[in-house]
Amino acid sequence: MGLTRTSGPLSPRAPQSVNYAIDGPAHKLLMHPFPRRVRAEFAGRTVLDTVAGVLLHETALLPRLYVPEADLDTSAFVPSELTTHCPFKGDATYRTLRVGDREVPDALWTYPEPVPAAPWLGGYSSLYWEAADAWFDEDEQVFGHLTDPFTRVDVRPTSRHVQVFAGDELVAESHAPLRLDETGLPTRWYLAPGDVRARLERSDTHMRCPYKGESSYWDVHLADGRVLTDAAWGYPDPLPESARIAGHHSFLHDDLRTVVDGTEV
Repeated sequence: MGLTRTSGPLSPRAPQSVNYAIDGPAHKLLMHPFPRRVRAEFAGRTVLDTVAGVLLHETALLPRLYVPEADLDTSAFVPSELTTHCPFKGDATYRTLRVGDREVPDALWTYPEPVPAAPWLGGYSSLYWEAADAWFDEDEQVFGHLTDPFTRVDVRPTSRHVQVFAGDELVAESHAPLRLDETGLPTRWYLAPGDVRARLERSDTHMRCPYKGESSYWDVHLADGRVLTDAAWGYPDPLPESARIAGHHSFLHDDLRTVVDGTEV
């Protein structure tokens, strides 16, 4: 999604319908400021606190936050023996995150002497997202990863005719669905609970999206007795940017097909 994934301009499958050429290696890097305050907490302690972070966009990868050394609690990081080599960035050294009796090995890395093509990486370090217990963008806790400024989520009401089938069984149908378009991902159609004909039973599955919030999942019970596990999902309390989809359901499963205005999508 964004610049570096799917069909973005810095992705491995950059679009061909352009009137320009981007010179350089197939694997591209782009770094730019991320001026919002970002904090990471571990074992009840703030180990990263920055207003001078940068996002590194790298072909085929999600953007990653790098921060100046001064914005780390350096007493929480101890040198590691691990080193790795990246042909596009250089040789990385690592540090283990350690607070009290808790530690995450090789949680932080830096490029002490980046390759000549990326000198601007010097002096910055990156902390694995999963190494911290919690991350905050300003004062809002965020999950999964920081939001990418080149990614959008648009939700629009529409009168398109949307049907969801399992074989010949009509699982759901609406003439007033919500269309959700998220950069680099297929369109998803969200239907109101009253438009669902099959019986849904909430499962224990939950996932988090930094753009939409925490999702809940439902098993779809079909008339022939089959149960399609986690075939429907929704956001009971979405983030403000995606508030319109609150309480609606979307469907995806190998045994389901979605038809929009008579055409399977």
